[in-house]
Amino acid sequence: MTDRYDNFPQNIHLTETFETSISKQKTQQKIAQAFHELNRKSFTFEETGSPVMPNCSVIFMFGIAEEGTFNFLNKAEAQKLHETLNSETLKMMDWFCAIRYYKNTQPKKTPLKFDYYLLRLYFDEKNTVQFIVSHDRGPRYISPQGFVEFIVKNVNGTANRKTLKPKTND
Repeated sequence: MTDRYDNFPQNIHLTETFETSISKQKTQQKIAQAFHELNRKSFTFEETGSPVMPNCSVIFMFGIAEEGTFNFLNKAEAQKLHETLNSETLKMMDWFCAIRYYKNTQPKKTPLKFDYYLLRLYFDEKNTVQFIVSHDRGPRYISPQGFVEFIVKNVNGTANRKTLKPKTND
């Protein structure tokens, strides 16, 4: 597992840096765990922080990079990543996220266009994590900023001590 996508795009739509008070390894584990928990879980637009379409559901599908491709973060891949993160600390992780949108119509859901995001996370020695986001294609029902905010909210979860906090300029 390399956790690096060889063809990461040059076209960057958002770069944002967060501080963390825990180790790089623990931060990486929490991010991987959050992405695994978010996979295939259904949300409303209101829950994602982007209430642009009423009566719709949103499903996130994450994949971790492995050289020229991405592997869907299913149970087996999550276990493999967990083992990697227990034995080493990574400098960078590349992720793919397909955000699927469905209009909740009766008797079944109607699929809408999907958003495809690429996310590169850099972990440095100063306990910061840099999020680099590229929107590959789709309608951007969830903006790059909204995408990062949703991720950070879910990584932080309900813990009293937040894992990721926006970096303040000193």
